[in-house]
Amino acid sequence: MKYIRLSKEQLDEMHQEFINFLAAQSITADEWDDIKKNKPEVAEQELDVFSDLVWEGVLGKVEYLEHFSQQHMFLFKVGDLKISMISIEVENKGIDITTAQGYKWLQENFMKDEVNLYSSSKLISDDRNNDIFVLIRQGANITQGDLYKWFEKFVEVD
Repeated sequence: MKYIRLSKEQLDEMHQEFINFLAAQSITADEWDDIKKNKPEVAEQELDVFSDLVWEGVLGKVEYLEHFSQQHMFLFKVGDLKISMISIEVENKGIDITTAQGYKWLQENFMKDEVNLYSSSKLISDDRNNDIFVLIRQGANITQGDLYKWFEKFVEVD
């Protein structure tokens, strides 16, 4: 397995897609029930293969990611050759930008001395999807990139 298995909730949401996946392998509903009952290791392998296929599809479409902590915001843009990052750091430890109040404070004060804006980039490896997956495992969320697009006006991005 290259990524991680989808959760039960995710698999439940993708029930029809999983049925189509089994059908593409000529596995009927009765055969699937038999596999689950009599060959649980094969059932586990099928779930792993399906999960990897879903992850590959999702990761292949990712363009932007965001990761927030109390005093940091990391905004990523995934291009063809590199991942660019804008980092926003709040020096005031009394501000928590993961709260509505702290986020509002950041919006009103992002150009002040107690807020630092940085940018950097790194080349994408031979496995673009894995590079993105690592960021997701570290806490990043896939987004439409609105924050990245807004902040890139204020910081020079490689």
